[in-house]
This record gives sequence, structure tokens and C-alpha cells, in this order.
Amino acid sequence: HRHTPEIEQEISGIIKKEVTVNFTPHLLPVNRGILTTIYAPLKIKDITEEDVVRLYKRQYRKEPFVRVFEETLPDIRNVRGTNYCDIAVRINKRTSTLIVVSVIDNLLKGASGQAVQNMNLMLGLEETRGLTHLSALP
Repeated sequence: HRHTPEIEQEISGIIKKEVTVNFTPHLLPVNRGILTTIYAPLKIKDITEEDVVRLYKRQYRKEPFVRVFEETLPDIRNVRGTNYCDIAVRINKRTSTLIVVSVIDNLLKGASGQAVQNMNLMLGLEETRGLTHLSALP
């Protein structure tokens, strides 16, 4: 997928190590929304799902539009018409693989909502300004 190098670049930059991910965007019969599944080999063999969830929650604790799920997987219906990115993580112990599932509304978080959020930050405005009560049409 054409976004794989960008994902690897950003993650590698954050953790200061080169990473390789297997990124799978899913084409679904919906008029808006993207569900992605990202696979990454685990380097720490004894890490638990709870550890990873804790890491994700800590990483995104100050991000107003990121929700990390513990028990359930994200659903496109819950982000439709919002600027949220919902994330869940799982571990496949058999293959020592981290599995990250995320959903966004591609017409908001994936496009205009992301642009407004970045503009707000650049102008010194509240990050959530204009993004909390959005229309879900179409």
C-alpha cells in the first residue's frame, strides 16, 4: 500500500529504530470510513496485551480525538461524522505479532477534520475548535 513507507517512517522516527509494518486497509461497502489493520513483529516476547494497551493509552492520553479501546474492537459506525480515531491493539502470541486495528471517518479525520485540527494548532486556537459537533451527511 502506498502509505506503508510513511507509516514506517513516522513510527521509526518516534522510537528511534527502523521498523517494518504490514499495513492492510480494508475496502468495505460503506460510503465513508476506513478500517485498517496493522501488523508488526514484537521484539519484546514477554509483553502482554495489557502492557501494550497501557502504552497506547499513555501515548494518546492528551490527544482529544484518539480513543484507545481495551475490550472491544473499533467500529466505523462509532466514528462516522466525527474527528475521532478509534484504536484497539491485540497480540497474536503464536506469531509474536502486534495487531493494531483503527477506524476513522475518511471525510473528516482523514481529510477536512484533520486540516481544521492542524489549522487550529498552527493559529494557537483550541485544538478541538469547530470539530466537536459535526454533520454526518452523507
